[in-house]
Amino acid sequence: MKVGLFIPCYVDQFFPQVGIATLTLLEKLGCEVTFPMQQTCCGQPLANSGMESDAKSIYHHFVEVFSSFSYIVAPSSSCVYHVKHHYNIIEQNEDVQQVRNHVYDICAFLVDVLKVEQFQASFPHKVGLHQSCHGLRGLRMAKASEQVIPAYSKWLTLLQGVPDIELIDLDRPDECCGFGGTFAVTHEAVSVKMGKDKIDDHSRNGAEYITSGDMSCLMHLDGLLRRKKSSVKVKHIVEILNPMES
Repeated sequence: MKVGLFIPCYVDQFFPQVGIATLTLLEKLGCEVTFPMQQTCCGQPLANSGMESDAKSIYHHFVEVFSSFSYIVAPSSSCVYHVKHHYNIIEQNEDVQQVRNHVYDICAFLVDVLKVEQFQASFPHKVGLHQSCHGLRGLRMAKASEQVIPAYSKWLTLLQGVPDIELIDLDRPDECCGFGGTFAVTHEAVSVKMGKDKIDDHSRNGAEYITSGDMSCLMHLDGLLRRKKSSVKVKHIVEILNPMES
């Protein structure tokens, strides 16, 4: 299976261990993975700042780089959602459709395409799951609380396959963390209050770690945890599914 690995800007710059864990996990599961060196940003920051028309050249470049792959996989619900739902503003030729239809968040790819149920890595800790907004309500990777449908969660399906992990229940399991990309810049006070509420929920219910499919959310929460001098740590879900040796 030919997979193009897309690593978002903030992962590349600040959390390279998440990109490495994603690459090695896919390889362990039998995928032929290529990291195209020509890749750049997906264009989400420009779009979120009200300049999406200026991002069109970025969209075209992304399509040019990734259209030859059977699947495009990224450790980011946010970026994957952007490619799927915002690339509709450029001409919908065969290459664009190929990219939009075959770009996957790593967790959705593991569940829906590779159908992985068990992992060898042990993680003997109490873990709280932060369901990012783009993954939850954008990519429909879990049931949101307002939906009257049977419960499901692709994130929990994966985490439940990890030996020794103890998953905690949250009081408000699908509440936003307050990051929201540029929202955290333009509405700092609201963003901080939302983030503090989120980490208080995890702490109150005994979490040792907060995990998510979006490192951007975890970056926001980690900053607040550090300022609070909390012992709670953050880890991207692929770091739990595929822990790297230090």
